Amino acid sequence: MRDRLFAVALVTIGAATPLALRAAEPLTVEQTKALYVRPTAIPFPADNPYSADKVKLGEMLFFDPRLSGANYISCATCHNPSFSWSDGLPRGIGHGMTVLGRRTPTILNEAWAELLMWDGRKATLEEQALGPVSTPVEMNQDLDKLAAKLGVIDGYRREFVRIFPGEGLTVANVAKALATYERTIVSGTAPFDKWISGDEAAISASAKRGFVLFNDKGNCAACHTGWNFTDGSFRDIGLPDGDVGRAKILALPSMEHAFKTPTLRDVDRRAPYMHDGSQSTLAAVIEHYDHGVVRRPSVPDELPLLLHLSEDEKADLVAFLKTLTGDAPPVHVPVLFAGQPSAQR
Repeated sequence: MRDRLFAVALVTIGAATPLALRAAEPLTVEQTKALYVRPTAIPFPADNPYSADKVKLGEMLFFDPRLSGANYISCATCHNPSFSWSDGLPRGIGHGMTVLGRRTPTILNEAWAELLMWDGRKATLEEQALGPVSTPVEMNQDLDKLAAKLGVIDGYRREFVRIFPGEGLTVANVAKALATYERTIVSGTAPFDKWISGDEAAISASAKRGFVLFNDKGNCAACHTGWNFTDGSFRDIGLPDGDVGRAKILALPSMEHAFKTPTLRDVDRRAPYMHDGSQSTLAAVIEHYDHGVVRRPSVPDELPLLLHLSEDEKADLVAFLKTLTGDAPPVHVPVLFAGQPSAQR
């Protein structure tokens, strides 16, 4: 699947509210299904274009614990492909077994993201890639020492010179390689995709009813839009949590307690849910939106405080969400270059 997406041509995916929510006349189910068609290519930026060698190098770096100050935490430690590129924990765990303040977000389909991290503080994957590496409570690596540290490993030194001629092993090129690999982490074709392509037997009758609820009464599509099931924006979803979220980055009343809307692709592989890991199941998430939203000024109007869903409707929504899990190919774990740099001091 990923090989078919490795066209370098950019694809523009709109993040606006679905037409079904803006049209004067409600759309039919078939018209609504057309809003969820998968893209045919991965977008790569002009200043960091795709190459197979760069992906391979980025893959090695992603799984290499030597990117951390103590040489035991890799990017894959927290972004584990077995948990849909998260870690299965309510809160992330970093350097020295420090429990972090938020749940580890997935990096699935981040090639299409405009802002990254739960609070949107990173603008590009190149910038994001180095954030956890350098943060003391995460990977605790001094970026000023990273190039020299990796440079003692012959394989890395050689590959950076080959892939980045005239530049070689620099921190910026480490970020470029990591970001290029991360852009290839794309959700597989799911039963839902087969259904919207015309295979009526691909999902159950319950899931089909859930799709209608998702776009209508449940109002889920107000935030979880398009093929990736996110509009990439930030909202307060009314969790009883003291974390002010994006307001630390953008000091606006509407950004108080606001966090990025995550993708719902492969969502049933990624419990627990929410930025604080407070919801253990998809059923619990739906219960929250049905009647558990905390009332405060920053909660947006499109988030009803009460949905009044029946038990059957809740079950239909869960059935639909489970159809978004694709048949992802097995993840290749690379053999790393030999060599052992000293731990950071």
